[in-house]
Amino acid sequence: MKGLTAWHLLRTSGRVAPGESVVVHAGAGGTGSTAVQLAKTFGAGRVIATASTQEKRDLALALGADVAVDADAEGLKDRLAEASGGRKVDVVLEMAGGRVFEESLAALAPFGRLVTYGMAGRQAPEPVHAAQLMGRSRAAVGFWLMHATGRPGMYQDHLSELLEMVEDGRLSPRVGRVYPLAEGARAHEDLPARRTVGKLVLDTSR
Repeated sequence: MKGLTAWHLLRTSGRVAPGESVVVHAGAGGTGSTAVQLAKTFGAGRVIATASTQEKRDLALALGADVAVDADAEGLKDRLAEASGGRKVDVVLEMAGGRVFEESLAALAPFGRLVTYGMAGRQAPEPVHAAQLMGRSRAAVGFWLMHATGRPGMYQDHLSELLEMVEDGRLSPRVGRVYPLAEGARAHEDLPARRTVGKLVLDTSR
């Protein structure tokens, strides 16, 4: 699921072109850690990851990000511009919502694309008006994987590609922690509290 989500965020919705800058929020998370790796494989010029701790930023860098910055919404637009060499960015993969969405939209270059696929912050962003998009030829796109899984052409070939990449070492899925099924509630507490990295797994045998 995380691999297919990252694939479609970059290819289908983000339409990343070779040399473009890509921002991956939550770059050490389940989807983010995969997207950082795929962005480089797909030819992105500069991959900028955000994460809430230095440990997570170091992981994003180890996975291939060119630079990693603090994920805090305050001043995020300016940090992204600095990480991009003083320029606006081309593509942002965003899943926090609220202020992070707004700062990310403001960070886009002309013809830039903001792809949103979640609202982990549980805060809806301010409404986006046509003038905000038209004024800089920007786009805001939503994505939910379930719409792709209902169309065989949007997942079968791509899943095979991802599995081949894992097999030959180009892609390394990150399993952050395995929880016994009895501790499922704890996993749901750790995730929004940002105490995790990579993909969380529930072990139904324990």
